[in-house]
Amino acid sequence: MRALAHPARLEILDHLSLIKDGATATECAELVGLSPSATSYHLRALAKVGMIQEAPSRGDGRERVWQVSFRNYAVGAERDAGAEEIAAEAAIVEAFLARQNERVRRYQTKARAEKDEFFDVATMTEQTLMVTAAELKELLTKLDELIAPLKRRDREEPPEDSRAVSMQIRAIPIV
Repeated sequence: MRALAHPARLEILDHLSLIKDGATATECAELVGLSPSATSYHLRALAKVGMIQEAPSRGDGRERVWQVSFRNYAVGAERDAGAEEIAAEAAIVEAFLARQNERVRRYQTKARAEKDEFFDVATMTEQTLMVTAAELKELLTKLDELIAPLKRRDREEPPEDSRAVSMQIRAIPIV
């Protein structure tokens, strides 16, 4: 979990999970705003914990191409986790929330420049539900089924006017 608790690593992992052919350190560096050598360090850290792996070379074999090692991942400590695991979980949750919130903030600064069709449907909402754990599980399963065919990585030929959209759903008991 600690390997993921860095904004650049989360951004790199997200990028690699969305592309099929992988990316080099130089390509990832442009994305995260770091030098290729600093980005290589983060790529090696992700590889060390099995989150990414080397991809087939695209040409003469001199460049190192990286790809994700998974289709999906979830992060969480076990109920009986020790202090170190709980601290690692807290760090990744903070990094993940900061990244989500930064996406919302970036959109908000440019929202008025959006095309009407996207401006009119972009939303942030909170609904307070009264559900059992089984009902919540069923709801989340149905949402996953609705979202699955629209996921960027799996969509072979998206419509010409489609855009990448961050869909953030949080379902937690109110304490």
